[in-house]
Amino acid sequence: MTIKTKFLITLILLCLVDTVIPFPILGVILIFVLLQRPPWFRNVVTEIYLENGSN
Repeated sequence: MTIKTKFLITLILLCLVDTVIPFPILGVILIFVLLQRPPWFRNVVTEIYLENGSN
C-alpha cells in the first residue's frame, strides 16, 4: 500500500469520525500542522510528490 493510499484512507476515516462527532478534527489537525510544522507532515508530502513524479 502506497503512502498516498494510506493518507487517503486516514483522511476518509477522520471525515467519518468528524461526521459522527461534531468536533472539527481535521480543522484542529490543520491548525496543528500550520503552527507546529511537524517533520512527519513534510515527509508525507515529500513521499506523495516523489511517488507522483515517478509516474
